[in-house]
Amino acid sequence: MKPLSLLIEILIILGVTIKNIEAEKHNKNQKERNVTTQVSMNEIKQFLSHTLEQRKLNKVSNKRETLLGKKKNQRKLRIKGIQNKDLLKRNKNHSKKPAKKNFTDEGDQLFKMGIKILQQSRNQKQKEEAYILFAKAADMGNLKAMEKMADALLFGNVGTQNITAAIQLYESLAKEGSYKAQNALGFLSSYGIGMEYNQAKALIYYTFGSAGGSMMSQMILGYRYLSGINVLQNCEVALNHYKKVADYIADKLEKSEGIPVEKVRLTERPENLSSNSEILDWDIYQYYKFLAERGDVQLQVSLGQLHLIGRKGLDQDYYKALYYFLKAAKAGSANAMAFIGKMYLEGNAAAPQSNATAFKYFSMAANKGNAIGLHGLGLLYFYGKGVPVNYAEALKYFQKAAEKGWPNAQFQLGFMYYSGSGVWKDYKLAFKYFYLASQSGQPLAIYYLAEMYATGTGVLRSCRTAVELYKGVCELGHWAEKFLTAYFAYKDGDIDSSLVQYALLAEMGYEVAQSNSAFILESKKAKILEKEKMYPMALLLWNRAAIQGNAFARVKIGDYHYYGYGTKKDYQTAATHYSIAADKYHNAQAMFNLAYMYEHGLGIAKDIHLARRLYDMAAQTSPDARIPVFFALMRLETVHLLQDILFFNFTMRRKWKKLDNTLGPYWDLFVIGLIVAMLIFLLRNRYR
Repeated sequence: MKPLSLLIEILIILGVTIKNIEAEKHNKNQKERNVTTQVSMNEIKQFLSHTLEQRKLNKVSNKRETLLGKKKNQRKLRIKGIQNKDLLKRNKNHSKKPAKKNFTDEGDQLFKMGIKILQQSRNQKQKEEAYILFAKAADMGNLKAMEKMADALLFGNVGTQNITAAIQLYESLAKEGSYKAQNALGFLSSYGIGMEYNQAKALIYYTFGSAGGSMMSQMILGYRYLSGINVLQNCEVALNHYKKVADYIADKLEKSEGIPVEKVRLTERPENLSSNSEILDWDIYQYYKFLAERGDVQLQVSLGQLHLIGRKGLDQDYYKALYYFLKAAKAGSANAMAFIGKMYLEGNAAAPQSNATAFKYFSMAANKGNAIGLHGLGLLYFYGKGVPVNYAEALKYFQKAAEKGWPNAQFQLGFMYYSGSGVWKDYKLAFKYFYLASQSGQPLAIYYLAEMYATGTGVLRSCRTAVELYKGVCELGHWAEKFLTAYFAYKDGDIDSSLVQYALLAEMGYEVAQSNSAFILESKKAKILEKEKMYPMALLLWNRAAIQGNAFARVKIGDYHYYGYGTKKDYQTAATHYSIAADKYHNAQAMFNLAYMYEHGLGIAKDIHLARRLYDMAAQTSPDARIPVFFALMRLETVHLLQDILFFNFTMRRKWKKLDNTLGPYWDLFVIGLIVAMLIFLLRNRYR
């Protein structure tokens, strides 16, 4: 692994160095270079501008010579000489072009080969082969290959992570106008990873990146303007940025449903992390396979779905998906029949596109009353795939599927009323069905709801609501795949690689990534940031996650102010954050912490009764809090009892001193005598 990574880095640095040396030589003496040497874009621009200037000067000199009355034969000779010079230059330039073209074509071919291998890769060795091709293509000046190599060095995709080399390559690419490089440099500047911490510089990089077409930069700027991070909070500007990304994502989603990505929270207990519900454990997967082979129809359908879209950490595998669906369909599963129809409708390596086969399986499922099958038939009639376009039939099938709660059918109904496809436009009905579908997370329904709120179509315009909805769509982009790679890097002990990936997603506004990045920084296991910067950066990220509704993050902010991590100790601010977490999110830990502060009067007025109440509420809210609450209440009652006893002794002494002063030093003997007299009197009355 190490020799390979070193080879890749050497190839990159060598390529960049050669380009810089060649540029310097050209700027100094403008000498001809060898045909095999790569011509940079800057040099071509310089050469063209130089030629244009020469032509302008020649025209001016010709005019002056005409005005001065120079001889015609001299002017002709000069023009002839100039033409010969231009012709010579053009011939030289023409001789260089084929070599450059061949060089560029070879780099493009290597890059395409690398992409193909990377997409089909199933192990680390195949990925390494792809990056070797990227390294060679990068050495030939292929900008896309250079971007791939820079990303690999930054995230540690192949070999050892090398942020310094990545920054050098990004800076070189940024000069060439690479928007991906601009975005990466902005990200690194915003965290101070390998570069100076500079938010103003980061904002400039992001602005240039978004102008160049970077969807990630657009998303980052949208989040910054939404939250007012180093810019004035501006909902309309945020809306503009998020809409551009959402339009891009929606276009992708209309072609295919996309792959939902599991977002594992590192803040969960360590014992639960290894068997996280978001990622399917390998042993459990093998057990499910065993049961599926034994004839468990439900598991056959479930495994088929997981392989169809590549969920729970499993690779997308159409052959395995079709295999499990066919087994379940033979056993009579309507869901399996519908999914087979879906596979043939969309077409893939295992199930080539066939409208007839799709119609067959959708019909089989629909006859059993299956919502997915009914929706599938509706799609065939709506788009006219294998059958004539029939909006009435499509509407009928979509309505039946929607009544059964299938979100995709609800979305299709909403779209028909929104666009007026086969029905009269009705924005209220469109909103109703989009809203129903959005409750199940249907991404296109969320997108069209955002469109309606953004434009005030069929609903009162709301910029904030539109932005929140667009943001949800934007978070379905392909960049969300980094959640899985970051999680596996963390599990494998590659903390720095995991942190960089989570930090980039956090910058884009993902709440889970913000809390995960803060969690890693808090552990102080990362090496890419100075230790004194970790707590302040973690506090910043916890704060951003808390604003987005993370109760655990809100408690963490309270802890940081209570103990003085990354900020000054401030009990009052800590109590404020604990109160928000307790009142708004009913967080048991926040209730317990707040009770302790009321018990001891830390940052707030001491109130034993309120402390008892909060302790009881914490125990009722979470079973895990019962034992800590029991001991806390025992300590509270014991201390309170001791305080009462001490207070009683003190007050009794004061009263006795007062009696000594009033009745004299022998008042106690007088009281005893009085009691004895009363007893005698009572006894006499009893015996009479």
